[in-house]
Amino acid sequence: MRAVPWVTLLVLLLCAAAAPPRAAEAIPCADCHELEPESYEASAHGFLECGDCHAGTDEVPHAETAGEVDCATCHDGIVEEYRASVHGRVRAEGTAEAPDCQVCHGGIHTVLPAADEASPVHGLRLAETCGSCHADPEKVARYGIKLVRPLEAYLKSVHGQLLAAGGAGPTCSDCHGSHGIQPASDPRSTVFHQRVPETCGSCHGSIAEIYRGSVHGTASARGLREAPVCTDCHGEHRIVSPREKGSPVYATNIPKMTCGRCHGDLRLAEKYDLALDRVPAYQDSYHGLAGRSGRLTVAHCGSCHGVHDTLPSSDPRSHTHKDNLAATCGQCHPGAGQRFAIGTVHFTADNGEHVSVRWVRVIYLWLIYLTVGGMLLHNLLDLRRKVLTPPTRPPADATAAERMSPGFRIAHATLMVSFVVLVYTGFALTYPEARWAQPVLAWEDSLGLRGWLHRGASIVMLAALLFHLLHLALDRRARACIAAMRPGREDLHELVERVRYFFGRRPEPPRTGTLGYPEKLEYLALMWGIVVMAISGFVLWFDNLVLRWLPKWITDLATAIHFYEAVLASLAILVWHLYFVVFDPVVYPMDTAWLTGRSPAARAAERRTAPQEGHGSGGPEAEAAATDGADDRAAVNAARRS
Repeated sequence: MRAVPWVTLLVLLLCAAAAPPRAAEAIPCADCHELEPESYEASAHGFLECGDCHAGTDEVPHAETAGEVDCATCHDGIVEEYRASVHGRVRAEGTAEAPDCQVCHGGIHTVLPAADEASPVHGLRLAETCGSCHADPEKVARYGIKLVRPLEAYLKSVHGQLLAAGGAGPTCSDCHGSHGIQPASDPRSTVFHQRVPETCGSCHGSIAEIYRGSVHGTASARGLREAPVCTDCHGEHRIVSPREKGSPVYATNIPKMTCGRCHGDLRLAEKYDLALDRVPAYQDSYHGLAGRSGRLTVAHCGSCHGVHDTLPSSDPRSHTHKDNLAATCGQCHPGAGQRFAIGTVHFTADNGEHVSVRWVRVIYLWLIYLTVGGMLLHNLLDLRRKVLTPPTRPPADATAAERMSPGFRIAHATLMVSFVVLVYTGFALTYPEARWAQPVLAWEDSLGLRGWLHRGASIVMLAALLFHLLHLALDRRARACIAAMRPGREDLHELVERVRYFFGRRPEPPRTGTLGYPEKLEYLALMWGIVVMAISGFVLWFDNLVLRWLPKWITDLATAIHFYEAVLASLAILVWHLYFVVFDPVVYPMDTAWLTGRSPAARAAERRTAPQEGHGSGGPEAEAAATDGADDRAAVNAARRS
């Protein structure tokens, strides 16, 4: 039945090929109808007579119903396809603005072949043609078109840019079809969720084949709507290169924006029995923190699980199967897992954490709470007492003996600078989204600035420690000073008496030597902290070597120790050290010993001057101070000798 029009068309084509070109005046209809003979002659229909399309126009004057164009006369199969499409159905329902043949291809007198760059359906112009409706805000709102601004998105995509550059980029019709376009919700549509891999595979065949064998591909083939297909990960119209920051598959966007969208969804986790802690566990790991900081070379989900070939870790073909994990990790960490199994990768405090890491966390948390809490209580009580009973200030011209020699001051200054840099750059990694961390993370991917600063500061701190040890080896007075740092019974006695002073049980602080328990605690904590931070830091710095010879839980343990020790040290400096050198009323606004070597005279007076007998008020406080005098002198005698 449909062969007749095609035979007619073939005959007409043959006749047109044999017939000489017609002059403009050879078109008799132009006598009554406004025509542009040159445009018509150049069109795809230029070889046809007017009556071939405008049926019933042979008689003049024409009948009222004459002249209606029916494209099905020649293009019956295409017209049938159009009528079944979403555009055809909507137009049949009375929507005059729904596109028909002329809306897309141009007027029948100026229709050009699709291969002609001037044609509205040529690849370079098709997006603009479709956008005349789909990018029109009024039409989008009027007809409830769900997708907003697809033209703008497509033009910015890798497909649109490739086409604009003269390449073979896909156009609207390559993905959605031409005449038989159906809504994406229709199973017949080429962009129906389950058919998307097939559509994309028409260009990306090898990738589509790999995807079909993955856990996502097999789930989608079974009809699971939540199973991700190409557009779920790469986007729809605005598909951009993975090297662009705006891409969902940009390295730092993958964990949260792409994979995390499903694997961090509680509803999907419950529905499909997915582990809900994988995304937060990754985000809090070094890989996740470095990725959140902007490092593109750090491992993300696809680096370990694969991109298009993702499989469950129980599958022997999976990159994360226990037998393949060493090879997977070995891509970045050569030799990892050769002697010990890699073990748990994603773990949280509630699931999969090694017992050693759990105990370190518990011990450090209690240590932080008790230590820092005790420091804070001690200093608040000291401040309260000194505010209520201000200490006696020595004469303005009073001076104190040298407290810090130049060697100590050099070591202290170096430690101070390196400590501040270490704290800032270390916590910038742990809290990469914080505003204060942004300056050092701005060049993290290009220069690795934060990492270099952190490691450089650690070397400076170790150099300061080495300088300190050399100073002790060469200077007898320095050794004597540090020898006095050894804690003893006199320090416990001083603490007890100072607590009595806090609560008004004695009128003035207990006498002590140049070095009291505050300085001794700080020095011992400093030495301990440097050793612990250096060991754990080197384990993390040389992780490839560690993973080659030791199990992975060693690096997990080092990570926990490094973090909690940093928290403890930072809080101790803020709460303990800064109080005694800045906020203590005795030295406020600053103890200048680290600059000049000498503390304010008030500090020396507080440490060395005892209440004078006979000059008290005669009350219980003065009596207690007098009876404690002999004990105080004996308790601090050793410290004074230093």
